[in-house]
Amino acid sequence: MSVISSSGKQVTSSLQSLSPIIQLNIGGEIYTTTLSTLKKCPGSKLYDMFNGQPKLRTDSEGRFFIDREGKNFIYILEYLRSSQVPTQCIQEVYKEALFYEIEPLVKKLEETPQIFGEQVGRKQFLARVPNYSENIEVMIRIARAEVIASRYSNVIVCIVRSEEDASKCHDALNTLDMDKESVVKFGPWKASPGITDLLDCIKVDIEDKGYKVSYKAYVVDKGFRMKYYDFIYKFVFTWW
Repeated sequence: MSVISSSGKQVTSSLQSLSPIIQLNIGGEIYTTTLSTLKKCPGSKLYDMFNGQPKLRTDSEGRFFIDREGKNFIYILEYLRSSQVPTQCIQEVYKEALFYEIEPLVKKLEETPQIFGEQVGRKQFLARVPNYSENIEVMIRIARAEVIASRYSNVIVCIVRSEEDASKCHDALNTLDMDKESVVKFGPWKASPGITDLLDCIKVDIEDKGYKVSYKAYVVDKGFRMKYYDFIYKFVFTWW
């Protein structure tokens, strides 16, 4: 496509003048590659960005700008250049592959132990734990509400794997001196992972949100003896 300038001369549009050598600014990280590399995967977001009129802004140096964390884009380029699947930063590269919609790379990464275990094992398990994500948010809200003038926040969690355990937990809470409204309940669920597996998942997902947290069994001091409940746990948030 071309247009006519005010002087009557024909001016080539950016569609025809796009250089085969492309400079990219990905969130401040600078990359140089070829147009053919970026269009290596038809149907991907990168292919669409550079197929025809570029659908991107440019920075002050004229480099095409993508407002995205750019550190791991090198792995995307290496795959497009040589079909090399990364062996490090798997989780981060997987997110980028999903964003750029590079389906062949997405599928290869989903076969790696890290992604396969997360997608097929852990996430499938947590999908069977009712209100799991919502309960994580409730725990965080309770912890934040109790942090005033304190270094630690304690959140009591009741984890029940079966309906029978749920009944036992209900009876135990009735005998304990605590605000039952502030107890976060997980379960029951139908899957092979046990209570310890779920506790680890809760800890990991809270830490992924930037919090420092640990957990231990809830203990009641009854005079000369301590009573442990194998379905009640205390999560301790450390703030400083």
